[in-house]
Amino acid sequence: MRLRHADGTTVHLGYCTNVHPAEDLPGVVAQLDTYAVAVRRALGVDRLGLGLWLAAPVAAALAADPAARRRLGHELTVRGLEVVTLNGFPYAAFQAPVVKGAVYHPDWTTPQRSAYTLDLARVLADLLPDDAVRGSISTLPLAWRTPWDAGRAATARRRLDALAEGLAAVQRDTGRMIRAGFEPEPGCLVESTGQAREVFSDMDTDRLGICLDLAHLACAWERPADALAGLRAAGLPVVKVQVSAAIEAPDPAGASEALRRFVEPRFLHQTRAAGVCGAADPADPAYAADDLDAALDARLPGAWRVHYHVPLHAPPEPPLRSTVPVLREALAALYAGPVAGCDHLDVETYTWGVLPEARRPRGDAELAAGIAAELAFARDELTALGLADGGGVGAPGPRAAEGVPS
Repeated sequence: MRLRHADGTTVHLGYCTNVHPAEDLPGVVAQLDTYAVAVRRALGVDRLGLGLWLAAPVAAALAADPAARRRLGHELTVRGLEVVTLNGFPYAAFQAPVVKGAVYHPDWTTPQRSAYTLDLARVLADLLPDDAVRGSISTLPLAWRTPWDAGRAATARRRLDALAEGLAAVQRDTGRMIRAGFEPEPGCLVESTGQAREVFSDMDTDRLGICLDLAHLACAWERPADALAGLRAAGLPVVKVQVSAAIEAPDPAGASEALRRFVEPRFLHQTRAAGVCGAADPADPAYAADDLDAALDARLPGAWRVHYHVPLHAPPEPPLRSTVPVLREALAALYAGPVAGCDHLDVETYTWGVLPEARRPRGDAELAAGIAAELAFARDELTALGLADGGGVGAPGPRAAEGVPS
């Protein structure tokens, strides 16, 4: 979907496909039919945005094969789908039975991470709609926080410089600008916007910036307006926003039974107590745990926020709640002013398959309906801030001629 900010900026809103498990090109195309087309129809729009997740092997294959990129672009167009952003955080196997800390490997000290990100940039340059100003790729904020030392930091810095040079080369070759956004996440080397300012402020900000995940922002207990003001003061652009909400437990001791229903084996659910916002170390074990079960065992003090993406339109039942109020504050700080704070927005609830049983979708149709409801929620929040229908949609594309029903 496309919305128009008062300053004339086209704001692209879509959903991230890392909620789906496909890791080869036929599987990616099949999930377009199973989910994305159903979501587009449910929303009643001619063109739906996707934040595609392409696992490293399929990204490499596409980057090496211009004809395959053209075929994928065609498959998107005939279904009324468009791509301006890719999720380059998970490298592979993101919907495996157990992911946990594996999602942070390979990290930005490795050549594999560099190669993957530049493969994605080459693919995205060919997938961008003709009228898109630029593309974006989200990636991890260098690495998990341990182990880390001066040698690893120097290696990562060289790789970031090389990434900026590689993105410049993609622009020279294709005429399309692609930017990479480093995504602060609990437990990582960079988990807050304050740490982002310290680590990233001297990089090439023409092509490198921040991907702001609103659930992660909430878990850091940062005030959205202050966080964004700090990024602006440091000259760090927000190249992408992931519209997401985490779990909040105002009284964890009284909500322990409800919280235990969200303990599950696939993903890490880093937990931060409110006191962490004043701590020198965001991962201070007095206020922080690297998974929800560990937080429950440690009985962290005060209110908690849990890195567990919950559907935007369907918060957990009391005594738990979601961090949607933080999401609203962040969107207001980004879009209520005279200048749009970012032009790429992705709804990123990748946890549908691990929600407590009673809240989990029963089949593909229910998952597609849930994703559509989240996108409608995000669209309504942005409309309330004054963004208008941006034509939706771009050109309808040759769907009917290709036999794909609208």
